[in-house]
Amino acid sequence: MLEIKKFIVNPFQLNAYVLYDETRECILIDPAVSNAGELEELKSFISDNQLITQSVVNTHSHIDHILGNKAVCETFGVPLFAHRDGESFLEHAAASAQTFGLPFAGVKPIDVFIREPQELKFGNTVLKILDTPGHAAGSICLYAEKEGVIIVGDVLFRESIGRTDLPTGDYDLLQKSIWEKLFVLPNETVVFPGHGPKTTIGYEKENNPFVAIGME
Repeated sequence: MLEIKKFIVNPFQLNAYVLYDETRECILIDPAVSNAGELEELKSFISDNQLITQSVVNTHSHIDHILGNKAVCETFGVPLFAHRDGESFLEHAAASAQTFGLPFAGVKPIDVFIREPQELKFGNTVLKILDTPGHAAGSICLYAEKEGVIIVGDVLFRESIGRTDLPTGDYDLLQKSIWEKLFVLPNETVVFPGHGPKTTIGYEKENNPFVAIGME
């Protein structure tokens, strides 16, 4: 059975996720810790639950999502998985961190490029990779079809969407990603976003003012 543990980290109040199942294998999604205390909290949870970390996965490569990549990958000795199109953000990561006054230990290069229609597997869990650009080039969502949950990064929020005024952002493209990749999923699918509370696909179809399509 898939379990999802959320940590709220860094000044951007990012949702970092630990996904694990009965095999105790786990992956870390956007573990963008910004200080020793946040890293220690993550380490303690993994140690206390005897989890075996397999990889770090980025939903996209904006600074608030990649901040802890280097420290976390080195701590657990695991590779970084992300979409190739996110590499351009890594080139400017240090400058972005400085702009926002964030501590930055250096860039962790992407070790394994992932994109649709690939699948990411750990333990008994299978995550389908969905390419969902619009908020940022290289944005992906991770869909656990059997469990009915999806990790969406900053593509979709409860009654909102990711901003599109940053480099590579495109409102029309983001709408297309949401309508064609997310809103085709079952209404009861639970959505775990990069910021804020979880929601469901059905709720957002009816109530999200940016992309709602209405339901009969």
